[in-house]
Amino acid sequence: MTVSELVSASGFDVQCAPCPEKEISGVYIGDLLSWVMGKASQGDLWLTIMSNVNVVAVASLADVSAIVLTEGVVLGSDVISVANSKGINVITTNLSTYEAALKISGIIQ
Repeated sequence: MTVSELVSASGFDVQCAPCPEKEISGVYIGDLLSWVMGKASQGDLWLTIMSNVNVVAVASLADVSAIVLTEGVVLGSDVISVANSKGINVITTNLSTYEAALKISGIIQ
């Protein structure tokens, strides 16, 4: 499943999608950036509430398919610019992280 297919199926909002055809291979949930760097896998969706520019750097290092911001969190325009320039997809939802994970699980099985 691609990021664009997930967005269509989930109803999540797109903040930026420079690479919407990236394949999703799994999910990682976490807010501690050092853990995400060491434990997220290439192609994972990364669910977080973190919204600073460092999440884009970590997403790039881990080569995740997209950052999924939960709890209504959104990126500032300056961070969106960096995400676009680094090819990092960012989608958002008002759902809690738990609810978003359940919804994603039902879609990507």
